[in-house]
Amino acid sequence: MLGISSNLLRKTILASLIASGLTTAAAARDAAPVSGLGQSWPNAPDVSTSVHYHVYRFERDGIEYIQVNDLRGNVRAAVAITQGVTFALPIGVDAQNVAIIQNTSPTDFTQVLYHDDSLTVTAEPQSDGSVSVVAISGCDDPAHCILNGIVAQ
Repeated sequence: MLGISSNLLRKTILASLIASGLTTAAAARDAAPVSGLGQSWPNAPDVSTSVHYHVYRFERDGIEYIQVNDLRGNVRAAVAITQGVTFALPIGVDAQNVAIIQNTSPTDFTQVLYHDDSLTVTAEPQSDGSVSVVAISGCDDPAHCILNGIVAQ
């Protein structure tokens, strides 16, 4: 009887370890990458909702980073959000034009590039070839996001 219990115990422990390993592997697969920010073609999934841009999401130490690239891989802008505060990063060809604004309203030319529970990122091409990138924190409906945005023009 002791041999059967010992064998059963070993099998139970082995099954638990395998299940734990599979859960950890699945969580690691679904987690945002922590490296590649600022790269033209980072090793991260493209989470863009637009066919005209690539958007990459990174996360580290509780800070979420969103990077916007054009179709050629040029980094246009990047923003970070933590504890409800959104700020621009000094990354990308439009980084020098990033400003924090109080209100913005989408136009007919605005494209939603990314949207999650805490952040919406939109873009609007400008006549001079630059892109106005707007990051709006705390936005539940991309069509009505008008407060607390960051603009790169």
